[in-house]
This record gives sequence, structure tokens and C-alpha cells, in this order.
Amino acid sequence: MTINHTLDERCFLVVHPLDDAPEQKVETKHLGPMRMTPAVRISLLALRVYLVAMTLLLLYHVLCLAGLPGKI
Repeated sequence: MTINHTLDERCFLVVHPLDDAPEQKVETKHLGPMRMTPAVRISLLALRVYLVAMTLLLLYHVLCLAGLPGKI
């Protein structure tokens, strides 16, 4: 029994981004600020509340490990 291999004629060259020629960057100074939709505003507010809550929980955990909440 023999196996026949067929090769595709297309050849793809993979270039690592660090070895590739640099591209010209797009200027964004003339665009101005983007408007936020209400859904984006609510999502960012929820993310901010979540990050503050996690920071407070971390601070409380560190204080518990130090043994301070029982002494206050």
C-alpha cells in the first residue's frame, strides 16, 4: 500500500512582527474625543465600582492577616 502526497502550489511566508518593516502610524490628533453610549457609560461605571470593591476587599484581607480588625 502506498500513500500519495500532493503539495499545494501556494506558499505562505510567515514574518515575525519584530522582523517586519515598520508601518507608518495613523495620526489621531484630528479626531477628537469619542462619544460614549449609555451602555458604555454604565459598563465603565460598573467596572470602576468592581475595582474599588476588590481593592477594599484586598485591603480588608491584608488587615485581617495583620490581626488589626480584632484590636480596633
